[in-house]
Amino acid sequence: MTAACLLAVHAHPDDESSKGPGTIARYAAAGVRTVLVTCTGGEAGDILNPAADSEAARTDMGSVRRAELEEAVGIIGYDRLCWLGYRDSGMPGTPTNEHPDSFAQADLDEAIGRLVRIVREERPQVLVAYGPSDPGRGHPDHIRTHEIGLAAFERSGDPAWYPEAGEPWEPSKLYYVGVFSRPRLEAMHGWLTAQGLESPWGDFMTRMGDAPDKTTTRVDISDHLDVGRRALLAHRTQIDPEGHWFRVPLDVLRELHPYEDYELAASRVPTVWAEGDYEDDLFAGIDLTD
Repeated sequence: MTAACLLAVHAHPDDESSKGPGTIARYAAAGVRTVLVTCTGGEAGDILNPAADSEAARTDMGSVRRAELEEAVGIIGYDRLCWLGYRDSGMPGTPTNEHPDSFAQADLDEAIGRLVRIVREERPQVLVAYGPSDPGRGHPDHIRTHEIGLAAFERSGDPAWYPEAGEPWEPSKLYYVGVFSRPRLEAMHGWLTAQGLESPWGDFMTRMGDAPDKTTTRVDISDHLDVGRRALLAHRTQIDPEGHWFRVPLDVLRELHPYEDYELAASRVPTVWAEGDYEDDLFAGIDLTD
């Protein structure tokens, strides 16, 4: 039997804890090998939690965020953490964005090759990355993460690409993680406003406009809802415990929307769920008996 493996590609430390952590925890608990690729060190992050302000964070944010990520990885249950090796790009027009080691300035084919090498080492059936309209809202590192994730899915099985990067391996499915799917936002926003509480999600839905929701797949994480919150809290410099991430109680969220949502972007296996319904398993249709 072929070992099941899921590989997720994220832009910065903390993205793995806000985008799909319950899914990883669920599959890890079921014995699936889970691998995280983090593209940058998060050096351009600000101190968003006053309680985490320190000399170390102010002078060497990259080292602090790497340590935070290692703690979060242990909480979520990833089997392996891979650093792609780039510097946080910050936003366009900033000196950080122009840094020669930044992800934004990296040679695209070289960056794809680095990810292809990891894909060929790990041989995942499922690759999770970001869509072209990812919640990074124009962050160069999120855009680049989409570009390399899609290209690695397309190229890792082709021996003509990066022959030095190992034996070709072709993942079966590519998903875009949909942390800001409309059903999830509507559920949380509706509950907060009904309680007379300020909701951060209305602005997100306004920016989405009338764009169709692209969710194809819902993974039930009822038993792992706490994982993402505990992992987020490990990112002390970036996450304020009093912030909006934690305003909807877990027992309420379990009733409202106990799922993490995905878009099936590409598949090399047959569709196995009914038209008009949601797929409920990222490995659906994949034969692991070979």
